Amino acid sequence: MRAFNPPDWSAAREELRDALATASWPDALIHDAELALCELYVNAWRHGGSPAPTVVVVLNPDRTLRVSVADDSPTLPEPRTCADPYELSGRGLHLVRSLTHRFGTDPRKHGGKVVWFELEAAA
Repeated sequence: MRAFNPPDWSAAREELRDALATASWPDALIHDAELALCELYVNAWRHGGSPAPTVVVVLNPDRTLRVSVADDSPTLPEPRTCADPYELSGRGLHLVRSLTHRFGTDPRKHGGKVVWFELEAAA
Protein backbone atom coordinates (compact mmCIF):
# COMPACT_ATOMS: atom_id res chain seq x y z
CA MET A 1 0.00 0.00 0.00
CA ARG A 2 1.24 3.48 -0.82
CA ALA A 3 1.20 6.37 1.63
CA PHE A 4 -0.94 9.32 0.66
CA ASN A 5 1.48 11.93 1.91
CA PRO A 6 4.99 12.33 0.51
CA PRO A 7 7.87 11.61 2.87
CA ASP A 8 9.35 14.51 4.79
CA TRP A 9 12.00 16.23 2.70
CA SER A 10 12.69 19.01 5.21
CA ALA A 11 16.06 17.56 6.33
CA ALA A 12 17.34 17.50 2.74
CA ARG A 13 16.07 21.04 2.19
CA GLU A 14 17.71 22.28 5.40
CA GLU A 15 21.06 20.71 4.49
CA LEU A 16 20.89 22.25 1.03
CA ARG A 17 19.94 25.68 2.38
CA ASP A 18 22.65 25.58 5.08
CA ALA A 19 25.38 24.54 2.65
CA LEU A 20 24.51 27.30 0.18
CA ALA A 21 24.07 29.98 2.85
CA THR A 22 27.42 29.05 4.40
CA ALA A 23 29.00 29.38 0.94
CA SER A 24 27.39 32.86 0.59
CA TRP A 25 25.15 31.98 -2.34
CA PRO A 26 22.52 34.59 -3.28
CA ASP A 27 19.09 34.07 -1.73
CA ALA A 28 17.44 33.83 -5.16
CA LEU A 29 19.64 30.88 -6.16
CA ILE A 30 19.06 29.19 -2.80
CA HIS A 31 15.31 29.41 -3.39
CA ASP A 32 15.69 28.08 -6.94
CA ALA A 33 17.71 25.13 -5.64
CA GLU A 34 15.13 24.39 -2.93
CA LEU A 35 12.26 24.43 -5.41
CA ALA A 36 14.12 22.23 -7.91
CA LEU A 37 14.97 19.77 -5.11
CA CYS A 38 11.32 19.66 -4.04
CA GLU A 39 10.18 18.87 -7.58
CA LEU A 40 12.69 16.04 -8.02
CA TYR A 41 11.99 14.64 -4.56
CA VAL A 42 8.23 14.55 -4.99
CA ASN A 43 8.60 13.08 -8.50
CA ALA A 44 10.84 10.31 -7.12
CA TRP A 45 8.22 9.51 -4.50
CA ARG A 46 5.16 9.85 -6.73
CA HIS A 47 6.41 8.39 -10.02
CA GLY A 48 9.53 6.46 -8.97
CA GLY A 49 7.86 4.48 -6.21
CA SER A 50 10.47 5.31 -3.59
CA PRO A 51 9.03 5.71 -0.09
CA ALA A 52 12.06 7.83 0.88
CA PRO A 53 14.12 9.03 -2.12
CA THR A 54 17.88 9.36 -1.64
CA VAL A 55 19.27 12.89 -1.97
CA VAL A 56 22.93 13.77 -2.54
CA VAL A 57 24.06 17.41 -2.43
CA VAL A 58 27.56 18.27 -3.70
CA LEU A 59 28.92 21.79 -3.62
CA ASN A 60 32.08 21.88 -5.72
CA PRO A 61 34.99 24.32 -5.17
CA ASP A 62 34.17 26.01 -8.49
CA ARG A 63 30.82 27.07 -6.89
CA THR A 64 28.80 24.56 -8.88
CA LEU A 65 26.01 22.82 -7.00
CA ARG A 66 24.89 19.34 -8.03
CA VAL A 67 21.81 17.82 -6.43
CA SER A 68 20.88 14.21 -7.22
CA VAL A 69 17.69 12.37 -6.26
CA ALA A 70 17.59 8.58 -6.67
CA ASP A 71 14.55 6.33 -6.92
CA ASP A 72 13.88 2.68 -7.67
CA SER A 73 12.11 3.03 -11.02
CA PRO A 74 14.06 2.40 -14.24
CA THR A 75 11.61 4.59 -16.18
CA LEU A 76 13.35 7.78 -17.27
CA PRO A 77 11.27 10.93 -16.79
CA GLU A 78 10.14 12.98 -19.74
CA PRO A 79 8.70 16.47 -19.54
CA ARG A 80 5.01 16.35 -20.38
CA THR A 81 3.08 18.72 -22.56
CA CYS A 82 0.11 20.18 -20.69
CA ALA A 83 -2.70 21.14 -23.03
CA ASP A 84 -4.83 22.39 -20.15
CA PRO A 85 -3.29 25.44 -18.40
CA TYR A 86 -5.29 24.54 -15.27
CA GLU A 87 -3.88 21.01 -15.01
CA LEU A 88 -2.64 20.35 -11.46
CA SER A 89 0.47 18.42 -12.43
CA GLY A 90 2.87 17.86 -15.31
CA ARG A 91 5.04 20.97 -15.10
CA GLY A 92 7.69 19.84 -12.60
CA LEU A 93 10.48 18.97 -15.03
CA HIS A 94 9.82 22.15 -17.02
CA LEU A 95 10.18 24.06 -13.78
CA VAL A 96 13.45 22.29 -12.92
CA ARG A 97 14.78 23.04 -16.40
CA SER A 98 13.92 26.73 -16.08
CA LEU A 99 15.38 27.11 -12.56
CA THR A 100 18.70 25.34 -13.12
CA HIS A 101 21.64 25.49 -15.51
CA ARG A 102 21.62 21.78 -16.34
CA PHE A 103 19.52 18.77 -15.48
CA GLY A 104 19.44 15.16 -16.56
CA THR A 105 18.93 11.52 -15.69
CA ASP A 106 21.34 8.63 -15.24
CA PRO A 107 20.28 4.98 -14.91
CA ARG A 108 21.69 3.22 -11.85
CA LYS A 109 23.75 0.09 -12.34
CA HIS A 110 21.55 -2.09 -10.13
CA GLY A 111 18.17 -0.62 -11.08
CA GLY A 112 16.43 2.66 -10.70
CA LYS A 113 17.71 6.04 -11.75
CA VAL A 114 19.20 9.28 -10.53
CA VAL A 115 17.70 12.59 -11.63
CA TRP A 116 20.01 15.53 -11.07
CA PHE A 117 20.39 19.26 -11.59
CA GLU A 118 23.27 21.72 -11.46
CA LEU A 119 23.38 25.39 -10.54
CA GLU A 120 26.34 27.72 -10.79
CA ALA A 121 26.71 30.59 -8.33
CA ALA A 122 28.74 32.69 -10.77
CA ALA A 123 26.47 32.23 -13.82
